[in-house]
Amino acid sequence: MRFLSYDEALAWLENHVDFERVAPNRQVEPSLAPIVDTLALFADPHRDYPSVHITGTNGKGTTTTLASALLHATGLRVGTFTSPDLHAVNERIAVNGEPIDDAAFIGLFERLSDVEQVSGIALTRFELLTVAALLHFSDEGVDVAVIEVGMGGTWDSTNVIDGDVSVLTNVDLDHTAVLGTTIGAIALDKVGIFRAGGIAIVGTTNAIVVEIATERAAQLGAEFWLMGDRFSLERNDLALGGRVVTVRTPFATYEDVLVSLHGIHQGVNAATAITAAEAFLGRALGEDVVHSTLAHARMPGRMEVIARNPTVVVDGAHNPAGMRALVATLDGAFDIRGERRCVLGMLTGRDLDDMIAPLLGAGFSEFHCCAPNSPRAMPVDDVVAALRRYGATAMRHPSGVAALAHAKERSSDDDLIVVAGSLYLVAEVRGEVLHVASRHRW
Repeated sequence: MRFLSYDEALAWLENHVDFERVAPNRQVEPSLAPIVDTLALFADPHRDYPSVHITGTNGKGTTTTLASALLHATGLRVGTFTSPDLHAVNERIAVNGEPIDDAAFIGLFERLSDVEQVSGIALTRFELLTVAALLHFSDEGVDVAVIEVGMGGTWDSTNVIDGDVSVLTNVDLDHTAVLGTTIGAIALDKVGIFRAGGIAIVGTTNAIVVEIATERAAQLGAEFWLMGDRFSLERNDLALGGRVVTVRTPFATYEDVLVSLHGIHQGVNAATAITAAEAFLGRALGEDVVHSTLAHARMPGRMEVIARNPTVVVDGAHNPAGMRALVATLDGAFDIRGERRCVLGMLTGRDLDDMIAPLLGAGFSEFHCCAPNSPRAMPVDDVVAALRRYGATAMRHPSGVAALAHAKERSSDDDLIVVAGSLYLVAEVRGEVLHVASRHRW
């Protein structure tokens, strides 16, 4: 099939089942066979380069981005696959940090549409994006691909790759309808990305997770690198513009490294990313690479300051663990003398009380609530009612842009406005403030 424009290619992609916008479940037995069969029709492009595979409840996107940047800084040509995106699906597929351009995007999906028509194999939207990324990286001749899991591990479409290095950042309760209702069940799903003969890296000390990961690595004969054992974060202090960390890996110790990202959790992500990159290389990255790369690190939509007077911070925290990390970051990361307000919207599938509990003790004077632009949006009235049950001041708004506008009207230059609860909400507000047009079709 020939597409005459980017919009035509995107329309074809969006015509496929999208579990990011329609909540998935495991009522049907999961299988990787459709994506395996499709990749075989392209001569298995994912076998053309080595890979680093990264999963976790939180932090996997940041760890993926940082590991990619560190490897690129050593001179390697690096493909990166991440999800979700903020303003355009192109963001998910990048080489050396540059998102795929429209022409290449159109060409990939023309090939995918042809194969779908001939084979009769109908992939989901995320599966198609996974194949597109793996095919693009082969076309581009990357030296390594750093691949972020979409959800879980074992049955995620990215698990068709055999990662030379597999990384588990952490495990918390999220996507419980699909992955399981306990930390142990979710961890068991996520360690499904470990590979025999590879290196398995775990960036958490949670005893349940460590036990499951250790057992899985031993079963496979994978080399096991655990945070606090084979590598460690020996300093993780607040600094102007981010964190200052000291990281010990099997190859080197990096002292007083500035990480230009906000939040104590970003120190852990940085340590895990450094270790993953060195595990792949089999050697130290070197002082210059580590210090320069992390000093210039950027993660749009993650504790990102997008405006001043008042200060507006957007954060993609979308589960209870993410909310706790957000609240922990607010104390000290920003020099705010005025009031705090929160623009809040979230998706269904999360426990509402667990989501708002961390926010209630964070000193917000008011909550400006709205429904994110997603079919899975939690009704705004439910969020408002829950906040009011706990005595919080909560207001209802028709959109994220309207909620932010009202919050700004009620704020002085010394105040802080935090936008959180969903990356869909973050994308809407960020796009409005920074004048970045959305290229999505919804």
